[in-house]
Amino acid sequence: MQISFHGAARNVTGSCHLIECNGKRLLLDCGIYQGRHEPEENSAEHFGFDPASIDFLVLSHAHLDHCGRIPLLVKQGFKGRILCSSATRELAKLVLLDAAHIQEEDAKYQNYKASKRKKRAQIVEPLYTTVDVLAALDLFVEIARWEKPHEVASGISVTLYDAGHILGSACILLDLEENGKRQRVLFSGDLGTSGRAILTDPALPPEVDTVIMESTYGDRLHRPLADSIEELYKVIKSTIAIQGNVLIPSFALERSQEILYYLREGVDAGKLPQNLRVYLDSPMAISATEIFRKHQECFDQETWKVLMSGRDPFALPGLVFTQGSAESMALKNMEGVVIMAGSGMATGGRILHHLRNHLWKKETGVIFVGFAALGTLARAIIDGAEEVRVFQEEIAVNAKIHTINGFSAHADQQGLLDWHKKTRAKRTFLVHGEEGVMRDFASQLTGTEVIMPELHSVYTL
Repeated sequence: MQISFHGAARNVTGSCHLIECNGKRLLLDCGIYQGRHEPEENSAEHFGFDPASIDFLVLSHAHLDHCGRIPLLVKQGFKGRILCSSATRELAKLVLLDAAHIQEEDAKYQNYKASKRKKRAQIVEPLYTTVDVLAALDLFVEIARWEKPHEVASGISVTLYDAGHILGSACILLDLEENGKRQRVLFSGDLGTSGRAILTDPALPPEVDTVIMESTYGDRLHRPLADSIEELYKVIKSTIAIQGNVLIPSFALERSQEILYYLREGVDAGKLPQNLRVYLDSPMAISATEIFRKHQECFDQETWKVLMSGRDPFALPGLVFTQGSAESMALKNMEGVVIMAGSGMATGGRILHHLRNHLWKKETGVIFVGFAALGTLARAIIDGAEEVRVFQEEIAVNAKIHTINGFSAHADQQGLLDWHKKTRAKRTFLVHGEEGVMRDFASQLTGTEVIMPELHSVYTL
């Protein structure tokens, strides 16, 4: 039995870990890299293993940095089953089709620009196409029940535990047996926080031998959620009072729905204006909201109370869904409105157009409500850049920038420590974190051997 690490190794994105047991090879996630150097890291040569040699893939959740290279894996020869929860399967379909479309359009644009140059340039190919995504979706198989073992091969059993991160997100327990030796390996996936709206809290983890654990916020504590909500309301009210627009770069899965939930709560409680105009300018977030409505079995008691009262948890009077590009472009001329658009790290999507149109205006307010990886536009703005490049244009950052980390879908240091303590793991592999953060978190762990694997490193279980 052995484990090797092929993504999110001393890095926050590209989650991908390979387990070998009893002659079978099983992947945990196959995510895309975001931020610095992503073209070369996402290339087919960067897997670190032969995709055709993989027998199974177990997917923790549908965020792009955990599922985004699955179509490339299939394109390169993977033919096994992809196991995940029901909600993850639906959300992954949405995310991957959108990713393929963006890559196809980007390649088309790059080739168009190259065709106008005198010197012939190499043709740009998308990482994968819509056809590749459809081929990958045929391999998805749902694990219907939480906390029930699912045998995938002799000596390999998979059990999903609710991670409380996004809809359908899971911690993955592997019960392994080879030559009479047994190992229990638990992959945290991305862990959520307790006490948030919409989703239930993360499930109690089982006791195991080895943990593969995320460490995104392993060096800090989040602000109390109530304080974050009040700050959100305060920024919105002060910005629209001067006819400025509020831009919220928001992840289409979970964060958009959570912000809508709290905006509705604010309007209902009189903390936000009844005539507040909110534009959800993200076709993927709009579709994801419909998937959320479908999977009410994932909701917590607070959200169920809203449903039982006959209200929609994600609807408020001034909410407008902008599906078409013409509707999105018309927002350029709006004043005193809230615009939510993807992506959360401002690496693509419609938020780029809104930043280009409004970031230079001093009356604009920009609210970041999630993690921003190094090398992303969001991180540059958060870190205080006076000018940023958007669509080949230099844009001054005159807007008021606000970072509200209390909405994070990731557990903070204390949440991670509490979860880890319950596993009683003898060995802990830290992944999905910046190296400095990992070191801080490692210093807080006791009673376990802590390893921070490098990319493509291999360990015996």
